Amino acid sequence: MSEKVVAIYCFLDDYFIEVGKNQGSVKPQTTPKVSDSIVLTTAIISARFFGGNQASAMLYMADKQGIVMLEKSAFNRRLHRLATTLSALFYYLADFFKALNLSGEYLIDSFPVAVCDNIRIGRSRLVKGEEYRGKIASKRRFFFGFRVQLITTRDKQPVQFFILPGSYVDVTALQMMHLTLPAGSEVYGDSGYTDYEQEDLYAEGEEVNLRIQRKSNSQRPDQAWEAAYKKQLRQRIEQAFSQITMRFPKKIHAVTEAGFLIKIVLFLIAYTLETNL
Repeated sequence: MSEKVVAIYCFLDDYFIEVGKNQGSVKPQTTPKVSDSIVLTTAIISARFFGGNQASAMLYMADKQGIVMLEKSAFNRRLHRLATTLSALFYYLADFFKALNLSGEYLIDSFPVAVCDNIRIGRSRLVKGEEYRGKIASKRRFFFGFRVQLITTRDKQPVQFFILPGSYVDVTALQMMHLTLPAGSEVYGDSGYTDYEQEDLYAEGEEVNLRIQRKSNSQRPDQAWEAAYKKQLRQRIEQAFSQITMRFPKKIHAVTEAGFLIKIVLFLIAYTLETNL
């Protein structure tokens, strides 16, 4: 574990050197007692090794790595100021994965992240409103929280994410988000993303082909081999979801909606680094 923590820190430190100090949480002329690299390392290992418990990760860094750590409140303020940097870091990695993805094949799907149990929806203070009540069709149950749209390479490397309230179904999310993929890419998704107009727009405007699984009554049916190939690829992104969510605690603790979303992004980055460092 110690070697992995050091590897994450070295990567982040090199990242800040490469992109410049303007990506950080403090003014360029300021020398903080705890660097942004250490703050993000602590936050990422909290998602990777401690189920999102940042206090435990801070204690580990202080006791096992000899780091002079910030107070919990100061750490949270720094982490919130680094929220934009977290997204930039994710897409920094995504650019490498896109460049290495010579097949040009990508997968899209979504997974739910509940804020609270259904029985506690009425008492939720983190988020409120019916737009956060979504349905998990495969389990035939409702949840209250967010739905994460994720695009990965066929090797399960994340390249894009989009977080919406739980009630937004996949096809609506597809209409709202913009796929930033190289020309000639092929994006495979299940039948929940069926939108012929979007397929035509992406094919004509950006040379990105949406290869969506077809329903039995589809106007654009698949041949048998196409249906089998799409089903096989779909299993890959489901495996990625399993590896991401296995790190989730039973309940993700957060005081604000922004803090909750930051933790989701941390779990995505932790998974990304876990498969490549």
